[in-house]
Amino acid sequence: MSRSQARSCHSLVVRVPGPVDAAALEGRLRAGAAGAWPQWAARLRLWEETLPHGADRPAARDRVAAESERPLHADGPPLRAVLLRYADGDADLVLVARRSVTFDEPRFTFGRDTGATEPGPAPSEPLEWGLGDPGRRGRTGEVRLPGPLPGDPAPVAGAIRLVLSRYGTGRPLDESRTARELVGETAEAFADGGQLGPGIALHLEAARPGERRLPRLAPAGAAEFHVLRHAEGGVTASLRHDPGEMSPLVAERLAGHVAHVAQQLADHPDRPLDAVETMTADESAEVLRLGVTPPATGPEAMDRTVHGLFADVVRERPDAVALTAGGGELTYAELDERSDRAAAGLAALGVAPGSLVGVALERDADLVVTLLGVLKAGCAYVPMDLRYPRERLRYTVENAGVGVVVGAADGLAGIDGVRVVTPDELRSLAGEAAAPVPSVDPAATAYVIYTSGSTGRPKGVVVPHRNVAALLAATREDFGLGPDDVWTLFHSSAFDFSVWEIWGCLLTGGRLVVVDYWVTRDTDLFHELLAEERVTVLNQTPSAFAQIVEADRRRSAALSLRLVVFGGEPLDVRMLAPWFARHSPSDCRLVNMFGITETTVHVTAHTVTPADVLAGGRRVGPALPGWTLSVRDPRGRLLPLGVPGEICVGGAGVADHYLGQPGLTAERFVDDPYGGGRVYRSGDRGRLRPDGALDHLGRLDSQVKVRGHRIELDEIRNVLLAHPAVTGAVAVLNHDVPGDAATARIDAYVTLRPPATLADVLSHARGVLPGYMVPASVTELPRIPLTINGKVDTAGLPAPRTGPGQPAAQGADEGLTERILRMWGNALNTEVTLKDNFFELGGNSLLVIRILREMREQGLPRVATQDFYRNSTADRFVELVRVAQA
Repeated sequence: MSRSQARSCHSLVVRVPGPVDAAALEGRLRAGAAGAWPQWAARLRLWEETLPHGADRPAARDRVAAESERPLHADGPPLRAVLLRYADGDADLVLVARRSVTFDEPRFTFGRDTGATEPGPAPSEPLEWGLGDPGRRGRTGEVRLPGPLPGDPAPVAGAIRLVLSRYGTGRPLDESRTARELVGETAEAFADGGQLGPGIALHLEAARPGERRLPRLAPAGAAEFHVLRHAEGGVTASLRHDPGEMSPLVAERLAGHVAHVAQQLADHPDRPLDAVETMTADESAEVLRLGVTPPATGPEAMDRTVHGLFADVVRERPDAVALTAGGGELTYAELDERSDRAAAGLAALGVAPGSLVGVALERDADLVVTLLGVLKAGCAYVPMDLRYPRERLRYTVENAGVGVVVGAADGLAGIDGVRVVTPDELRSLAGEAAAPVPSVDPAATAYVIYTSGSTGRPKGVVVPHRNVAALLAATREDFGLGPDDVWTLFHSSAFDFSVWEIWGCLLTGGRLVVVDYWVTRDTDLFHELLAEERVTVLNQTPSAFAQIVEADRRRSAALSLRLVVFGGEPLDVRMLAPWFARHSPSDCRLVNMFGITETTVHVTAHTVTPADVLAGGRRVGPALPGWTLSVRDPRGRLLPLGVPGEICVGGAGVADHYLGQPGLTAERFVDDPYGGGRVYRSGDRGRLRPDGALDHLGRLDSQVKVRGHRIELDEIRNVLLAHPAVTGAVAVLNHDVPGDAATARIDAYVTLRPPATLADVLSHARGVLPGYMVPASVTELPRIPLTINGKVDTAGLPAPRTGPGQPAAQGADEGLTERILRMWGNALNTEVTLKDNFFELGGNSLLVIRILREMREQGLPRVATQDFYRNSTADRFVELVRVAQA
């Protein structure tokens, strides 16, 4: 039977004391039905079944429940009557009818069946916290609320409202009010029940002795609460739910929470609602335990420095290759010696242990040598990407109080109070001096990485050595990391994924292949490198790996990958279907990891399987060994299993603080009121599953992820507002193709004072923001639309302006021009002219790869990625391709 049929029926169970005359009972039923449906009354039959046990036995109760919940056939009679006899002579009469039919007892009179089909309830969104099994959708489960319950149904109904409010379903409640106020309001507003929220209904009614009524045989939505007041006194309640939308475990816990809250409302009427506990102390302790994964090793493995762990590998494998870069190699002994000289050079410059040292280098061997040398000097490194705007580099240097930067002088010259030295100069400064004695304090700072900040300026995250050691201790055994592995350094050192790539490899004895910047921008070249270097461990954002999946489909070169780690942005597992079609999960393990810079790169790990691809979902796994997870509400209260809230992370990975921002540190790094030490309030939204695994559900604030980069939209807004002519601004995330991460784009809207132009605003943004944060478009508005609450009404924003440009030139190569413009236009989802710049229209590295691939498929000449970047206006790019064709 379908769920809609079950929803269109109701039932009544009546206890009939023995002895029972079935023939007389059948006659009464026919007589009662004659006036309602004469065409059916004469054919009405009383079905009988004798059960070999008493009415109060569990088997009897199950049989009655099954019969009372079995719907009618759509084309059958409007009533079914079944008499279930028991060994003691009593019986239960089960009547099931269409909801358009009414019946009463003991007279057994029936309202007329109109023949109309009752409209079903409007479909509702699946409950985020229900954790239902889609394969069981349409069935019905039932849970009784544990007693004793208050003798008045109003506290029970009030408790249901309060619990659902905390679950995030229905109207939020003002928790500064008292229990008495909530109960009184509920008694008045829900005297007969009603809809509590999407998919959740409440039925309040008086129970009749010896009867059991079901308003519907299946819940109209995800679940229904049935609260009964008994004539002899007392209240009972049950929760009927669809297991496809609410799992039995969640239903059982929800029922328990309502009962627990109801008793508090009745016992303490003057208590503020915010002092009412959803869970018992025992359940809270159980939920906290589920989010804890004990350390895999003892504290001696975690209380180490990064360079101390590196020294262990050097002693074990001095002649093994540690680093491959630019066609050259360094053994562990050579890397150790060069980094010693870098450390000695810093000491010769007068850089004291404990200082912060800036590092602004391209991805090459010198980068790794310098990072290790900084640590050996007892200092902490502050990585900076040379492709960031000068203003952002200057801010980072000044905010961190950096006195020395190892990098290219032309990119950092002129910043007051800062000495810039190249790696060669640093090593030459060392002379014959010995390297300083390395620090052995695992609590010392290892690095400070700057992340996007809502204040309009990046914030520096201070991470100690022991956190990196703990990350390796948590993953080494599970991932099988060791000397046979080959890793890539693919990401910018200013992105914390690089911490995992560099030290995950070098502290486990592997070989690190440093990937040239332009190779990271050309998927085919990168695929060739993976094959040629026989890379075994690859770390990628999902957006980047999607391009590798496509390249792998086209290319014949075999890969040696055994482990792929995803991070940096949410993973849509469906994109992995083509990969699994070519690669067995037993040969190459795919691991989805949720992580945050403030909790040392990674927090959880979940091995993705083909079954995950079919099921979809947002699972990122349980906490790493030594890390802890919990989900809290805005007041910091622990939330039950399945209920979405803010992800809070504790344990070995929690960073020390934000550099120079004590207020923000106190706000985000808090002492756990449940006794778990310090926890980091991530601002990410998630839910904890009954097995301790986490589902990541996005962000609570304006932070977004674009191609692995963590971006605070408010930072972009504040940068725009810093322009003297901008009087209002907003930045939003859009997708040219919904769900396609490669087409993600930041669009900005501003209000301007004349005579400023949008070009002025965009130029200002480019001077402050790194390229991945520069809006793809800036649109001028007369005013920023606001909601009734005074917030930006993003739904009221017009389509972004991309600029008309100039018409395409006509000429001998018109065909090639049109093809190029069409490719660009399709990728950028806008009209493109010869004067347009690909990146000013919202282009990005992933779309570059798509266009270059499409050109090859259409037989056009191959264009190197760097040539695309150097010829990013359409006219220059067309000329580049035309010359290559000649």
